[in-house]
Amino acid sequence: MPSTAHSHPPRRRSVVIALTAAPLVALLAACGGSSNAADGGPALALTAALPAAVPKGTTLVVGDPQVEQALKLSGELDNFTFPVTFANISGGPQTLEAFRAKALDLGSVADIPPLQAEWTGVDTRIVAAQFRLQPEAHPLYQLGVAPGVAVRSIADLRGKKIAYSPGQAQGALVLRVLQKAGLTKEDVELVELPSTGDVYPTALASKQIDVAPIGGVQVKRYLSKYGSDGATVIAHGLRDDPGHLYALETSLQDPGKAAAIREYVAHWGVALKWVDEHPKEWIEGYYVKNQGLTTADGEYLVKAAGVRDVPTDWTDAIRRHQATADLLATEQDRPHLDVTTLWDRRFEKVGGTAYRTGKAS
Repeated sequence: MPSTAHSHPPRRRSVVIALTAAPLVALLAACGGSSNAADGGPALALTAALPAAVPKGTTLVVGDPQVEQALKLSGELDNFTFPVTFANISGGPQTLEAFRAKALDLGSVADIPPLQAEWTGVDTRIVAAQFRLQPEAHPLYQLGVAPGVAVRSIADLRGKKIAYSPGQAQGALVLRVLQKAGLTKEDVELVELPSTGDVYPTALASKQIDVAPIGGVQVKRYLSKYGSDGATVIAHGLRDDPGHLYALETSLQDPGKAAAIREYVAHWGVALKWVDEHPKEWIEGYYVKNQGLTTADGEYLVKAAGVRDVPTDWTDAIRRHQATADLLATEQDRPHLDVTTLWDRRFEKVGGTAYRTGKAS
């Protein structure tokens, strides 16, 4: 099992262990999954009040690489009352694999992975949510257009080859864009490709596809590298900003882990506030030193992100999530589901309150 740090009164520093998904899953699965002092005890009902204190011996395995760095850079990592193991796991497919192996308690994703988990028999609950205050003005993604392809608006998508990743946020965005444009899947050619790394920009540049949702610094680099060849990007005009933390139901049914997840969400909120209030330190510490980007890239990403929103009322978020779930159920031939069962509203005010106050308690 991964080792943990030595404790020092009155608090214990969280442990940071960077492991790739496959080794982590194999290691923790072989050990019977992560555990704590409450193993074998009575289960906590998913409607019961969250325990306030984290009992001694409780551990948490979290796949949240970006916030891991925010916690370290802000110093908030020192304020946990229990050890956290950070796994180098991000995105829906990796997180779902780790959840299946019971090698992860908590993961950071967009809004599609919780739906995918439900549809594939993995019981999870959303425990934190963040968005952008001006999502249409500051989208996560733009539609990259291959050099020489005539697409100036989403109305021009008919007949085009579009990159599509069914189980990820980018795939859902493609379906929503088609819906907005009054098109169906039969009006275009969906080409299934993973949205990881530079797969989409590379496929666009080589003209394997005509259009693909690309985000972050990929947009800047795609235009810089291929703009002279005729590469372009267009806005899709939809909000694409959900960012969630979701947890295994079995972890939430463990009283110790439930308390630890509550505490993590609070520190998460504080760390996000620090990021927003310290853009220069975040650019240097995360984008430059951790991610290997240039300062200019970091500044581009911070500006593109705009202002963050960490709500204390999830009503609108749940409504939008339901609309997305309904669309995917129809377009991907999935069972219709009530997304309210996926949101653990016991946590509704935890992250947002911590973000607003800058305090985890």
